[in-house]
Amino acid sequence: MARRITARNHGDPRTAGAKGKITDGAEIKQDYRPSRDEILRYIAENPDRAGKRDIAKAFALRGDDRIWLKDILRDLQDEGVLTKERKQLARVGALPHVAVLDIFGRDGDGILLAHPAEPVGTGEPPVVSIRVSRGGSPAPGIGDRVLAKTFPTNEATGPAYTGRVMKIFEKRTDAVLGVFRVLQDGSFRIEPVERRQPELIVDKEFQNGARNGDLVEVEPARASRYGLPRAKVLNVLGSLTSEKAVSMIAIHAHDIPHIFPADVIAESEAVKPATLAHREDWRDLPLVTIDPADAKDHDDAVLATPDTDESNPGGVIATVAIADVAAYVRYGTALDREALKRGNSVYFPDRVVPMLPERISNDLCSLREGQDRPALAVRMVFSADGRKVRHSFHRVMMKSVAKLAYSQAQAAIDGAPDDKTGPILDTVLKPLWDAYAILKRGRDGRQPLELDLPERKIMLKPDGTVDRVIVPERLDAHKLIEEFMIQANVAAAETLEARKQALVYRVHDAPSLAKQESLREFLQTLGLSLARGAQMRPAQFNGILERVRGADNEGLVNEVVLRSQSQAEYSPGNIGHFGLNLKRYAHFTSPIRRYADLIVHRGLIAALGLGPGGLTQDEEARLEDVSVLISGTERRAMAAERDTVDRLIAAYLAERVDDRFDARISGVTKSGLFVQLPQYGADGFVPVSTLGGDYYIYDETARSLFGERSGKGYQLADRVEVRLVEVAPMAGAMRFEMLTDPKPLPGSSRSFHKAKGRARASQSRPASRGRRR
Repeated sequence: MARRITARNHGDPRTAGAKGKITDGAEIKQDYRPSRDEILRYIAENPDRAGKRDIAKAFALRGDDRIWLKDILRDLQDEGVLTKERKQLARVGALPHVAVLDIFGRDGDGILLAHPAEPVGTGEPPVVSIRVSRGGSPAPGIGDRVLAKTFPTNEATGPAYTGRVMKIFEKRTDAVLGVFRVLQDGSFRIEPVERRQPELIVDKEFQNGARNGDLVEVEPARASRYGLPRAKVLNVLGSLTSEKAVSMIAIHAHDIPHIFPADVIAESEAVKPATLAHREDWRDLPLVTIDPADAKDHDDAVLATPDTDESNPGGVIATVAIADVAAYVRYGTALDREALKRGNSVYFPDRVVPMLPERISNDLCSLREGQDRPALAVRMVFSADGRKVRHSFHRVMMKSVAKLAYSQAQAAIDGAPDDKTGPILDTVLKPLWDAYAILKRGRDGRQPLELDLPERKIMLKPDGTVDRVIVPERLDAHKLIEEFMIQANVAAAETLEARKQALVYRVHDAPSLAKQESLREFLQTLGLSLARGAQMRPAQFNGILERVRGADNEGLVNEVVLRSQSQAEYSPGNIGHFGLNLKRYAHFTSPIRRYADLIVHRGLIAALGLGPGGLTQDEEARLEDVSVLISGTERRAMAAERDTVDRLIAAYLAERVDDRFDARISGVTKSGLFVQLPQYGADGFVPVSTLGGDYYIYDETARSLFGERSGKGYQLADRVEVRLVEVAPMAGAMRFEMLTDPKPLPGSSRSFHKAKGRARASQSRPASRGRRR
């Protein structure tokens, strides 16, 4: 029986709304517990106040009723109806409360309409009606990309959401990217650079000076009923015959700022080197930098010494010094605005698009060997068992005694020092490795998530094409620096929390209950189990990974566990870092390449009174919006880097059509199989229509496609042999033919009946909005 709800407005605009809404400020007469529909309606209408406590308060639930509510919410999550992000509940497939939107048109009344810039679920993207502010801020228009707060309308017809614009990104047009091609008969074509983009015809009058091989922006015309659609060239962006051409496609496709404005360059060139004012003099300390051999900038230096304090026997003092970017990049300056706009540096195989100009990143803030450089340093004391005893932050002037490569430092420890590492082997390097052994004890006790997924690196020729793809060896030198940086990041978060200073955390939520259940069902098909429980820990996943170590399905399980994890992001609210198994974590160690770290540096300077350049009240007020922005720029960079790798590998393999390759199934969908070539790290597609005479059914639980008649099929992470059939280098797309016969699948009989039942059920009910990914 539904409860009776009454509300009084009290003049608060947040309580105004349609009849029957449950809103902030409501006075509730509680006769009965709320129904599931009422709870879901409240969550939909109050996306920014949808935590368990908020819901309990809205319905005036106390005592046993709160326990009942907790059980109901858990059931809704287990059923895949609700998902949880940052302690806020939301309908699965719903738009985030803050989302990036692309405005695509107007309705009959002239109201702007938008779609989410990133996919939401698997169905049609929801439509958002845009509210335009009547103030002095510029109004968005068709083609703009905006950051907006979204609110569900709950109307049967019309847009599913309304959106209030918070920020307008750079102006966009309906232009698409492509490569201008001149055919043998003299006609012009646009070769697509996106996998779903069609080839276009360009008439001579719309050539706009483009030449063969140019990367161009074109405006597609309305498609004709017959033949290819036409387009006109708007801008020539550059020639793809030059080096670094492939990454230029991703830079333009993802709207990555790559040219510094004149005022930013002028400001960076006018900066004066920092002095000893407000700093401790650490120039006599033998700090060293350890980086990749090809690193251009060096933003962290390390040092370790035994702790001579008798109360800490066997302990060590680990020191991490980080370039003091806040000394040069002050809030509100042109440098700062550009750094926030970029959010982070972007690393392509053929170039780096830096967050800061070279004068800052490669000079004044690069901890060069033998040169005075300002730094923000943390000195951490650890006990012999790896437990941190205390730490302190210092604003210093330092001078690196050596610039080392990972392999160089490791070789010295392994017994092959060179002219640079020999003199500091006993005094600097061995104490660092001794300290790492102690920190590793603490890490092993903490038990972070330990996935075994090798990373590949593309080695290029001088002309920018692929020479080879390698899997760099994972050295103890890499692990040492990684653990020192993690501990420095933890110390920064702890200090800011203790000082009650606002900050941006690096947060990583536990897998959602829906993902946990999906993983649990999958593991059952392999005879493995994952315990149920509200408080999952990385150790539980590590136990699963350890059980399959060395087995044929080790790669499969690692891949599926990875896909069950949430995506890390930035937030002013702390929920901890699940993957690292840490209660508080912030990015502090790379302010040259991440804006989040610069915010943390400014926070430490302000909280500890370390001089000028601290976090301002204006910045604190904007931390939520900034967190959304830099989380978005990070995802943008990852997508651009991945697309570039795909294009480079596709171009590299374009001459090998009809060749056979060993591959691993990296994705399974209803429409076919994604396969990855382990030697190259690139993906291609095998359409389900080419798999043979059987009718293949998609089993989501088992991550497989299997034949309706034979019960045999293919599963995620299977090792197979494929033939390369077609390559579209500029789009980074490859199509393969499967050569390996289907195999009997574990639990195929049970999976067969489940999947077949789901297929029949899906045919008998209308399509609904898919889950949010």
